[in-house]
Amino acid sequence: MHNSGMRTTVSLADDVAAAVQRLRKERSIGLSEAVNELIRAGLTKRQVANRFQQQTYDMGEGIDYSNISDAIETLDGPASG
Repeated sequence: MHNSGMRTTVSLADDVAAAVQRLRKERSIGLSEAVNELIRAGLTKRQVANRFQQQTYDMGEGIDYSNISDAIETLDGPASG
């Protein structure tokens, strides 16, 4: 299978080259087809991953820390005096 896609030169790590060779041998396919299949499989797997979602909860009234006296009074209650 040959198409007129992008032609480029890449350097494959030894483990990746071995995976490409295994796929070529298993399926009797050419280098470009094997590389394209493996890239597509990797891209598909990456897109399927669930996005992380942080659960949040209402923690009540916030504290304005710009006025420390008000913040302490909010936490400890009014000063008795």
